[in-house]
Amino acid sequence: MRVGAYVIFIAVIAAMGGLLFGFDTGVISGALPFIRQYWKISDAGVELLTASVLVGATAGALLSGKLSDILGRKKMIVINAIVFTIGAVGCAVAWSITFLIIMRIVIGFAIGITSYVVPMYIAEISPARKRGALVTLNQLMITIGLLVSYITDYWLSDDSNAASWRWMLLIGFLPGLVLLTGMFFLPETPRWLAGKGRWEDCKKVLLKVESPDLIDSTLADLKQDIAQSSQNIHGAKEILKPWLRPALIITVGIFFFQQFSGVNTIIYYSPIIFQMAGIVSNTQSILPSIVIGIVNVLACVISVALLDKTGRRKLYMIGISGMIPSLALAGCCFFFKEQLGASLPYFAVLSLMCFIFFINISLSPLGWLLISEIYPLKVRSVGMSIGSLSHWGFNAIIAFTFLTLVNAIGIALTFWMYSIICVVGLIWGYYHIPETKGRSLENIEEAWRSKSKQRHLQVI
Repeated sequence: MRVGAYVIFIAVIAAMGGLLFGFDTGVISGALPFIRQYWKISDAGVELLTASVLVGATAGALLSGKLSDILGRKKMIVINAIVFTIGAVGCAVAWSITFLIIMRIVIGFAIGITSYVVPMYIAEISPARKRGALVTLNQLMITIGLLVSYITDYWLSDDSNAASWRWMLLIGFLPGLVLLTGMFFLPETPRWLAGKGRWEDCKKVLLKVESPDLIDSTLADLKQDIAQSSQNIHGAKEILKPWLRPALIITVGIFFFQQFSGVNTIIYYSPIIFQMAGIVSNTQSILPSIVIGIVNVLACVISVALLDKTGRRKLYMIGISGMIPSLALAGCCFFFKEQLGASLPYFAVLSLMCFIFFINISLSPLGWLLISEIYPLKVRSVGMSIGSLSHWGFNAIIAFTFLTLVNAIGIALTFWMYSIICVVGLIWGYYHIPETKGRSLENIEEAWRSKSKQRHLQVI
């Protein structure tokens, strides 16, 4: 198998973790109306069940860096595949809402680690010239996982059977088995092997994934990076030093604006949102989610093609500039619902399709891609853990508060609030989002050490 084809094969198998991330995140969307009917739970109970997976994900994010440093990137993905498989079966056979919440927390723990370790695995095993597209393949698989969850939710839904949700949640064990099987045939990353002093193993992997003429220079860069990093024993302390402060600001900031745009209210609550727009049937309320899921995938395909051509910074600015009016339009749809009448669901779907398109060519893939690029080897695990923790922490806040917020101020004002937050994100992004396109991970570290301003971090 040629080097390029082998790297793509590795990335596709590893990105099955992204598919599981997307599936187990999105499957609850179509299941919620049935679960609410099955156990007669309140809006507060719906929020708790929805956010339970995020509690587990936050815990997983806290431990992800340390565990992947000790066990390796590959072993962590294997362990997570096992947890995903067990969790799917546990959710399907849940005998109480309490047990279902516990199993969703277990799945969330695997999601939290996967959201961190899969992009890191792909970033560390990919050649620099292909890294953006290959890491973003993980985001593409997340969107495919979401779409698959919506389709299976619709396929398995039955308005006459409130227990339909059990089959919806069970399907997740299939991609878990595929990931578990596939990972046994993949290597550990050369950067992790080098960090453990296993240089011969590191070189063997590089010979499979890197161009032959770049092997020696890549090894030299790794040795220099590790030698420099070894001077700093405590990665957690190093990451707080002034020279890495820009990377820390980017990490927390991009996930704040990604999540507080309200993107996951659509992922988790779209059938409920469309029921607010006038669709009564549990089954029919899932259909618009499928349309949005298709747009989600198409936008991510476009971002894979553009990230290593257009660049990270430009896509961020384009994406968030489109998110602002899309959210404002969604708010207007619900504000003028009486005037729109029966056409409200169509306008609501259109506005949310636009929003999903813009966020999925920009902030959604960029969050995971940037945090896999902007940290030196010694603190990369800590930095990505902070990013993953930020993502899931902010995500949990949104999931815990959406229905409460809608009941308090109305859905129109809720979407307008998200739009205003994106305006702030546009201004923040101008000053803080860097251009890392085409730069090696070691070269980006040199830029931080030379105190380059984020927006001036250009290709050299």
